[in-house]
Formats: sequence, C-alpha cells, structure tokens
Amino acid sequence: MAKEHWIWRCDRTIPSDTGAGRAVLRELLGQLQAGHWAENDVFDIHLAAEEALVNAIKHGNRYAPDRRVRIRCRLADKLIRIEITDEGDGFDPSQIPNPTDRDRLETPGGRGVMLMKAFMSRVEYNARGNRVVLEKSRGKEDPAS
Repeated sequence: MAKEHWIWRCDRTIPSDTGAGRAVLRELLGQLQAGHWAENDVFDIHLAAEEALVNAIKHGNRYAPDRRVRIRCRLADKLIRIEITDEGDGFDPSQIPNPTDRDRLETPGGRGVMLMKAFMSRVEYNARGNRVVLEKSRGKEDPAS
C-alpha cells in the first residue's frame, strides 16, 4: 500500500467521558465536511467512530475517571484512519455473538461492532482487544459540493 499523504492529523487523549469524545468527533466531522466528503461517507464515519468511542469509554474503561482514551485520526484525500485505544482489559472480538442470529435478535450487544464493520472499509483490533483501527476509503465526491 502506498504511503498516504496526511492532510490533517489529530492526536488526543481524553478522559473517560462521552462529552469529551463528542468534541473530538465534531472536529473530525468538520474536517470531512471541509474536504467535501460525500454525505453518506460522513454518516458512516460518524456512526462507526461514535460507536468505537462509546465502547472504549463505557466497556473498555468502564467510565473510570482515572482512565483515558487515546484518539488518533489521520485524513488523506481519499482515506480516513481513526485509531481508538482505551486503558481497559480488552476483549476478543471473535467471541462476540452474531446479533443477527435468530436467538439474539432481542439481545443487546454486538450490534455496534457489526455496524462498524458494515460501514467502514477496514476494522481491525489489536491482540489485547483494547485498540481498534477504523479506515474508510472515500466514495464518490458529493455532487452538491
């Protein structure tokens, strides 16, 4: 894979607070909109990044005030990479039951990971399961821009 030319970078460490996560998310979405990314791509990235942030804060760090979440974003003309790391114990994503199985339709859990995989070009966890890398390749340009 060719080395990307990153036109915007962000590297933030936030407390285990969803409000702090939303502030970084707003900054990221603003960069996508300024770069005239298609509305459907922005929607996909918003949903996946928000889900990953909430998972890190809620499930990874369990809202612990002494734990932090690191968010690294890289934006190129045709690619966005978001890396989110929490200080929790991690998990094994292969052990998450399929939320679309008939016996799991009424059970919460697992839907966020499924949505991230559906909306992003790449979703990859580290071996410990406390870091996720989300990537989205840019679709067609928004004709309204």
